[in-house]
Amino acid sequence: MDGIHLNVNDGNPAPPEYKVYRSRRRLRDRFSSPGARWEQLIKGPRRGREPGAPKRGRAYWIKRVAKWVVLAAVGWVLLSAVLFFISAQLEKGLPPSAEQALSHNGNLLTGSTVLVLGSDQRPPNEHEPGATGPGRSDSILLLRAGFGSVRRLSILRDSYAEIPGHGSQKINAAYAIGGAGLTVKTVEHFLGNGIRINHVVEVSFNDFPKLIDALGGIDVNLKRCIRSQNVFENGNVFRLRRGTHHLNGRQALEFSRIRENACAPNETDQQRAERQQLVLTRVRAKLLSPSTFFRLPWVAWDAPKTVRTDVGGLGLGTLFGDLVTGGSGKTHVLKPSGAGPAGSLIVSPAEREAAVKDFLGQ
Repeated sequence: MDGIHLNVNDGNPAPPEYKVYRSRRRLRDRFSSPGARWEQLIKGPRRGREPGAPKRGRAYWIKRVAKWVVLAAVGWVLLSAVLFFISAQLEKGLPPSAEQALSHNGNLLTGSTVLVLGSDQRPPNEHEPGATGPGRSDSILLLRAGFGSVRRLSILRDSYAEIPGHGSQKINAAYAIGGAGLTVKTVEHFLGNGIRINHVVEVSFNDFPKLIDALGGIDVNLKRCIRSQNVFENGNVFRLRRGTHHLNGRQALEFSRIRENACAPNETDQQRAERQQLVLTRVRAKLLSPSTFFRLPWVAWDAPKTVRTDVGGLGLGTLFGDLVTGGSGKTHVLKPSGAGPAGSLIVSPAEREAAVKDFLGQ
């Protein structure tokens, strides 16, 4: 039988190959423990130190804590930025007449001229002239703002100026007659020498105390005492001794509005402007204070509520950044050379020209 091979499978076809499919697990099985694999998934990869590995020293934990502190600080700042932009977008802008009077060639990063106006319009419960009727511009301040540089020029509210279409009178009357739009034209005409205003910021004195309170108050140092009639409470006297004082929002507003100081009867509107500049300077200093970091979201929410402006949230944030980074240099106040009609103050053309050149950095 040599050469004969038997195959038991001869004549029978090969068995077919089958594909094996795994059925989807039932919902109940997904929540049941599949054993060690489920436990491994929960615990994740083992991150413990290998046997014999060196111990983690103080430097390791310092770096780890620093990492989380930095992440928390970044999150805190981002939250504050979001609140600032939301609050800015909710505020009303300027009327069309004011925006049409502006020159939009400036840039808040490279250099822009901003007119800051504070109206003397008062709530009805205050006992001071201006509580009713059209408000006048209580303070007139020009800012030449750019990143890292801010120059300031203050115009006394009683300066004698020509108001286009309304003759010559105190410059603060322009706001009462035609609002921010007419004030822009009046200030440009009054200063001359190439001044063009790019943006307007109207400060709301009603909301300004909220910002100061959110900052935790401000500190002012006085060279002379203050004694004046309280504008909030009829019959009371507002007193501050010479030296350093911590003021809350209401006290800071009272301090900046003082018209007649019994401690210095010869004070003029120039000293009043200097007090307002002192308040703004101390607000800036408090914004840069480390303690403000913990109040940052509240400050960011209240800051846009104190102003009404033509710039949006991004522009307003840039302006605040300019003010913070621009240093705390002195404000140039236009000095009068004599008295004019109806108690006004005359500012000479030479004084205006010199002030504008210094303001524009020429």
